[in-house]
Amino acid sequence: MKKLFLDDIRTVEMVYDKTTVTDFDIVRTYEEFVDYINEKGLPDFISFDNDLGLDENGKLAKDGYAAAKWLVYKSGLDISELKYKIHSANPVASEQIRGLLDNYIRFLKAKK
Repeated sequence: MKKLFLDDIRTVEMVYDKTTVTDFDIVRTYEEFVDYINEKGLPDFISFDNDLGLDENGKLAKDGYAAAKWLVYKSGLDISELKYKIHSANPVASEQIRGLLDNYIRFLKAKK
């Protein structure tokens, strides 16, 4: 099972049981997230952080919600079987990501 961990600071072992940490590939930015999926395909499981720090110009970097929006609106991928978790400490952004992904996955499954 291919797993992807999106977080700018945390390590996988800070969020998941130590026996599963080697199962994850880690990306730290929105751009790395998009590049990873474009190059390696959609993983089976994605763990999302939302707040991804500052970019190289000192401005707020694109966040986990932007990554979720990319999956839904721009990737062109069928994410109907995607499993995910949101490990962000930001409760409002967590609900935005969850709402977007849940609604889109429900929509895709209804089309089948």
